Amino acid sequence: MAIALIGCATALLALSGIPGLFLRHRPGWGQNFAAAATVVAALAGLSSAVSLLLFPDPSSWLLDWNLPFGDCEVAVDALSALFLIPVFLVSACAAVYAIGYHPAREHRDTEPGMTFFTGILAAAMVLLLMARNGVLFIMAWEAMALSAWFLLTTDRGKPEVQRAGTVYLFATHIGTMALFVLFAVLRTETGTFGFPGIRALASTGPATAIFLLALFGFGAKAGLMPLHTWLPAAHANAPSHVSALLSGVMLKMGIYGIVRVAFLFQAPPAWWDILLVVMGAMTAVLGIAFATSQRDLKRMLACSSIENIGIITLGLGLGMAGIRRGNTTLALLGVAGAFLHVLNHSLFKPLLFLGSGALIHATGTREIDRMGGLAKRMPTTALLFLVGSAAICGLPPLNGFVGEFLIYLGIFSDARGAAAPWPALLAPVLALVGGIAAIGFVKLYGIAFLGNPRSPEAATGHEAGKAMLLPMALLAILCCVVGVVPQPIIRLVEPAASSLMPWPPAPGGAIATLPSIGWLSVASGGLLALAALIALLFRRRLAAAPSAVAPTWGCGYLAPSPRVQYTGTSFSELLVNLFEGAVRPDRTPPILSGLAAGASRFRFAPTETILDRLLFPAFSVAAGVFAFIHRLQHGQMHIYMLYIFVTLFLLMIWAH
Repeated sequence: MAIALIGCATALLALSGIPGLFLRHRPGWGQNFAAAATVVAALAGLSSAVSLLLFPDPSSWLLDWNLPFGDCEVAVDALSALFLIPVFLVSACAAVYAIGYHPAREHRDTEPGMTFFTGILAAAMVLLLMARNGVLFIMAWEAMALSAWFLLTTDRGKPEVQRAGTVYLFATHIGTMALFVLFAVLRTETGTFGFPGIRALASTGPATAIFLLALFGFGAKAGLMPLHTWLPAAHANAPSHVSALLSGVMLKMGIYGIVRVAFLFQAPPAWWDILLVVMGAMTAVLGIAFATSQRDLKRMLACSSIENIGIITLGLGLGMAGIRRGNTTLALLGVAGAFLHVLNHSLFKPLLFLGSGALIHATGTREIDRMGGLAKRMPTTALLFLVGSAAICGLPPLNGFVGEFLIYLGIFSDARGAAAPWPALLAPVLALVGGIAAIGFVKLYGIAFLGNPRSPEAATGHEAGKAMLLPMALLAILCCVVGVVPQPIIRLVEPAASSLMPWPPAPGGAIATLPSIGWLSVASGGLLALAALIALLFRRRLAAAPSAVAPTWGCGYLAPSPRVQYTGTSFSELLVNLFEGAVRPDRTPPILSGLAAGASRFRFAPTETILDRLLFPAFSVAAGVFAFIHRLQHGQMHIYMLYIFVTLFLLMIWAH
């Protein structure tokens, strides 16, 4: 029954945008219908996914599709059910948010297509998670990739959007080519396009090729470094609710693919988990370093998604290492921590992207340094954005801390009594990532919401409407609830993590009942209550104090200007200099000379190191080579005959 309900929810998502294509003369009707249909589908899908996690159902469907690729099976196991939760939740939030952010009355040309492809994107991701046939999986994968391209190129008249769409399309199809080869090799190994079961294959023959193809194809979609080149520009230039879907959900489809393939094998070699750990650590550290250097609000959030994908991959690598070393605690806590971070990232990252949409909607800019003072003009958005910022930094008592806490527990469990406790070296890496994230989001929140307005647009900023605030409030409440009471969501995560283990799951759940989890809940609740009490006392004391109005201290300047405030660039300068070799910003320092220096300019522009300094120059060289070859192909037959003659003559000399 639960699987049937998910199938109906998938069909409803796919069809939700169709009425809007035929109701252009009644703007808003199609968008409202799509939002209502998406919410209904999300409620049905969420209830079914949760029930399948709590009460597993091994049943599946066989679809009669008359294609020569074997049985078309769809099913939902614990792993699929876990990843279905963010698909349905974030899709519903994005659909409601779009009513206020991208209303049909103001965007009659782009809204119907956007609403239609939003439903297709959500339905494709659900079908992808249910597919148990490689060909059906590829079909859903391509539908997801193409619908995401149509969504992120909504404003295709802008050159930067065209560039982002081209890079995304190129990167996603390179990854898809790897998946074609992956399923072909898997078909040769198993004799069918059907998915093998967990640990059903021996780690011999083409196992290494399958793993590396999965890491490349799925890692490109997830945004693992150095395969992340498409991600910052795509998420930055897409509409904000689309960015929430791409970052909060679509990236996790890459993680799902890596998990589904990596755990097919019984005894993988040691370098598999080491490679995952190294790639995860590198992605986490460099991702948050790139994020901190950004001046573009949405590009910063996009780069921080790379960091969180790195943390998830690191946890998966630790889990695989625990299985190989026979450390049940490390294995379960590593995988469960990664899965819990998947769900947590699907809460606070959409919250931040939706919040960024509210800021852009109010100020008309994505530049952090052109905002400022918005907490007074947008108090609700400021509070909700603060919750998301604290959560993404991994600060208690919010949900971002819980997933990392499980990974820390696994690391420290392996450090005691292990012959080679190398996972313990990852604790400082996680701490470093958390510290850099705190610097980056203090910069973001402080520059955007505090101080004085830095532009006329920020001075006239306004609060978002209810349709935009309600989804943000729901996600913020979930961030708080999961942080204070993590046991229920851990019980949802544990079946998926236990299904990957080579040993039977512990009765009653081994993680949610840990004493440390109980103490974590008590400490988080106490910290939240203390913060609420301090805020209440401060508010009462402020209300009782006599009110006075005076200008802010001008730091000794007779005519202070917003330009004397710290900028985001100056705030993060020390950290950017520390990672200069990787970030490599394009900067032009000011030139000051003489006793009375004249006007000068300072320029700082973060760059995409791999894309701008490696790939694009390589493509330019390739374009020059192809241009020369194109000149040789001019359509003159007698010259072609001369080419053949010269080629044969050279071959004869070489053979002689």
